Amino acid sequence: MNMKNLSTYQSPFSWRYGSDSMRQIWSEENKYRIWRKVWVTLAKAQYTQGLLTKKEFDDLEKHQDDINIKRILEIEQSTQHDVVAAIKEFAEKAKVGGGKIHLGATSMDINDNADVLRVQEALKLIEGQLRSLVKKFLEKGGKYSDLACMGYTHLQPAEPTTLGYRLCFYIQDLLTDLEFLKFVKNNLKGKGIKGAVGTSASYVKLLNKIGVEKMENEVMDILGISAVEISNQTAPRKIEYLIGSLLASISQTLYKFAFDLRIMQSPGFGEWQEPFGKTQVGSSAMPFKKNPWKAEQICSLSRVVVSLSRVLWDNAANMGLERTLDDSANRRVVIPEIFLTTDEILNIANNILDGLIVNEKKVTENLNKYWPFSVTEAILIEVVKKGADRQKMHEVLKGIAMSAWQEISNGEENPMKDLLENDPDLSKYLSSEELDQLFDVKSHLGNAPEKTKRFCKRVKKYV
Repeated sequence: MNMKNLSTYQSPFSWRYGSDSMRQIWSEENKYRIWRKVWVTLAKAQYTQGLLTKKEFDDLEKHQDDINIKRILEIEQSTQHDVVAAIKEFAEKAKVGGGKIHLGATSMDINDNADVLRVQEALKLIEGQLRSLVKKFLEKGGKYSDLACMGYTHLQPAEPTTLGYRLCFYIQDLLTDLEFLKFVKNNLKGKGIKGAVGTSASYVKLLNKIGVEKMENEVMDILGISAVEISNQTAPRKIEYLIGSLLASISQTLYKFAFDLRIMQSPGFGEWQEPFGKTQVGSSAMPFKKNPWKAEQICSLSRVVVSLSRVLWDNAANMGLERTLDDSANRRVVIPEIFLTTDEILNIANNILDGLIVNEKKVTENLNKYWPFSVTEAILIEVVKKGADRQKMHEVLKGIAMSAWQEISNGEENPMKDLLENDPDLSKYLSSEELDQLFDVKSHLGNAPEKTKRFCKRVKKYV
């Protein structure tokens, strides 16, 4: 946190949310350094084509890292144009080559390519965090592949599953996010060097058409990014929409996990708990509180990500003809902050997985309390196979289940098995031994344990 400016507004992303590495990528200093890199790279390609002398290019290259951001901002006060201000400041340093800076270029030849370089670096951080998170989920999924737990639909007890199988659901979504990230990286392209409306007209006036293509190819090769084949004044804003959609997808995956964790940490369930430090405070008023605030933070920040992604949709949709400027101001906010927010969400999620507490005793307690109801479906199938009337038996089992629910509501243990054994209608079709077999929870897990192990083994090779 910048302690010198506490008297004015500071964005929470400048100190509270996001990593220092992500902040560095989206810093003003890094932006201007990359702009300089693009200008010098363009000058190098133009020198190759004979548009600059060696002396002019050497001068620009010599002063590439000699940047005075305060001076740029000072110039911008009069120019009201940040790119022009940065050109002027560069030219003040490079007295020999300064007159050739930005030759034939438009602002977005510099800005858009620079932004792609920053996005490229930011996606590396995101991908690293995603892979780390998948590995941690895999560890938990493998550990709990056989741990039977109660499955819930509509937040009501349904049928047993395993904790490992439940965790694989989040892993599967994260794998989809990784595939989406791969798609975005493969389609991450800069504008290239194409001039005011993308036709390269200004460059063609300086060079022949073949020379223009060679110049663009050299610039993009040195920068290490590809260029779109067709652009207008800017690179297609659809690419940024895809980036926003990717980050929204990641946040959605982790929102679901965090929301499930909040449910599981509530006392009525009590099966999971996010890490809680010894000196941590849950509430200023209630000393006993152990709130799932990390999970709540994920949910809160995820809403920001999906809202910002909508702005990128609007930018792509509302780009009138070859270019309108209504995307410019919001991109300065949206693109850095959507990355910083996602970065923070992934940081929190990794932290939670590092210290996630699974209360196995409570898992088993809840299972024993509710899973006997699940036997009713298997019983219904068995008695009908033996000649019972399905509709009549459904009513019998419903009555038994409602009686058992009443006992549970009164604080008693689930009496389901005893009620089933003593029911005269059921005893005509099922012996006590057959009922005992149906009350083996393992027989109600389907193939969840095996699928969990097989899935985790396969995914480990992927990450």
